[in-house]
Amino acid sequence: MRQLLDSPRVLFWVPTLIWASTWHVILYQLAEVAPLNSVAWRFGLAGVVLLALAAARGEHWLLAPRWHGWLVATGVVQYSLNYWAVYEAERHVPSGLVAVLFSLMVFGNALLGWRVFGQPVSRRFIATAVCGVVGVALIFWPELVATGSRPDAGLGLGAGLLAVTCACIGNVMTLALSRRGLPLVPMLGWSMAYGALALWLVALAQGTAAQVGTSVLWWGSLLYLALAGSVVAFFVYFRLAQRVGPARAAMTGVTIPPIALAISAALEGWRPNALSWLGIVLSLGSVYVATRRSG
Repeated sequence: MRQLLDSPRVLFWVPTLIWASTWHVILYQLAEVAPLNSVAWRFGLAGVVLLALAAARGEHWLLAPRWHGWLVATGVVQYSLNYWAVYEAERHVPSGLVAVLFSLMVFGNALLGWRVFGQPVSRRFIATAVCGVVGVALIFWPELVATGSRPDAGLGLGAGLLAVTCACIGNVMTLALSRRGLPLVPMLGWSMAYGALALWLVALAQGTAAQVGTSVLWWGSLLYLALAGSVVAFFVYFRLAQRVGPARAAMTGVTIPPIALAISAALEGWRPNALSWLGIVLSLGSVYVATRRSG
């Protein structure tokens, strides 16, 4: 059983299926509470669980004080600004479109890896990156021109682009810390906890820090996003990256958007047209070509 749970196939599909579903589940959080508070509750709970898990595993979860400034910065970028922007984006455009936008993270990660860590970028990557950007533009173009049905589609696209940018920067910061020898589970726990704290401070300044949902649906979606979407998915994903390498692990970004788009079509009433289909094929195809093994 342990060998089965540790197989690359299982490690691939667990975060893929969880993250594909979380794009829609986020909508249940937005129905009752402002995005800022929903994100704070999600990562506050996830951070506590991860730190408790680290302690239970016998890891040194009380990290040295010199690391906490970096952990605060990582938490603010990755788990405050990033997910706050994600939740805001989903207020204005279908969740499946935001998922497709996030599939382009593979390009941002590679560019930052080249800039920060000196990792080479091939001509094939540059070509597929351009195709991916064009594909996303085609997907969102019907939403942007249909101002009567979705007048804030441009705002949703802008929030989504901000989220992708923050996610890429946050990934590089996490990778840099892990290369310094910080254990993964407590590092994720502290980063998520600090990200949640930053959002609560903003909410406190706005006088909404105590705002919380009251329905069973809100609490159920919060638990799913915190425990499955944050604790389990991130932990399993990084185990996958350790087993097969980050390039092959990034293939989850190819598989998640079609599932998320299918959920949007079934539950949110989103209907793609010919231009949208062309953009989907172009963007996801570019991610596939960029992440597959050469030769």
